[in-house]
Amino acid sequence: MSRWTEADIPDQTGRTVLVTGANSGLGLRTAQVLAAKGAHVIMGCRSVQRGETARRTVEGSAEVLELDLADLSSVRAAAEQVEALDVLVNNAGIMAVPNGRTVDGFERQFGTNHLGHAALTWLLLPALRQRPGARVVTVSSLMHRAGRIDFEDPNWDRRPYSLQGSYGQSKLANLLFARELERRSPDVTSIAAHPGMTATELTNNMADAHKSAVMKIGGKIGSLISQSVEMGALPQLYAATAPEARGGEYYGPGGFKGLRGYPAVAPMTAAARDDLAANRLWELTIKLTGIAPDLP
Repeated sequence: MSRWTEADIPDQTGRTVLVTGANSGLGLRTAQVLAAKGAHVIMGCRSVQRGETARRTVEGSAEVLELDLADLSSVRAAAEQVEALDVLVNNAGIMAVPNGRTVDGFERQFGTNHLGHAALTWLLLPALRQRPGARVVTVSSLMHRAGRIDFEDPNWDRRPYSLQGSYGQSKLANLLFARELERRSPDVTSIAAHPGMTATELTNNMADAHKSAVMKIGGKIGSLISQSVEMGALPQLYAATAPEARGGEYYGPGGFKGLRGYPAVAPMTAAARDDLAANRLWELTIKLTGIAPDLP
């Protein structure tokens, strides 16, 4: 895995990949690289207009699929349009946004980053099972380390809302979900990844005060510890394509504190390795989304 790059990606001809949040940042880079390697890429985007603009930068076979992860009816409609799928990259996400609700009434970060992706994954299982060796790649974050799942109040109905606490909870949920999916699904490989500290457009929807703090810090040290989108996308590309990538594993930058570098196995917190919590989150997700996956 040492210094694994885009050049190491095997030919993807004949494979179909769905990438969520593919209109910018890591998602767009992932779409561009996989299409260039021969895959047909389905670009899941909330805005079809922005998606089509992004699609024009993709050299290869690509199409835009309208997908709003903050609306379960949109998730269902999108999943119904996918017949067969080799790889699902659960890449989209929002970070440190003001307190708000999804269409279905969930706290926005938990609802978008975890519940929307979990629902999409479950609904796409029939399409994934059409292709031997299918994979689901779920993108988490270093911020999972600050996460704690409050099973009694996952949507912050009673406790004071926290920008970082909510984001950390959603990213921890991503890891727990990825590991539980691997445990429960014998015919679909589930792998997690994170981009380290990568310069993307993720800050666009942050609360103003938090964005100001991030930009102030970034202006001082960002150039020293952050990396390009091209480098940040490598862990999820590795998870999506490398023959040696293992189910249930977590990949991220292997350099300084996981902030930058080439793909490597990334450490998880004890909370992310908690099998009882993963099972409990799985059941809670079924209850909240109303979707029962065809899995044990």
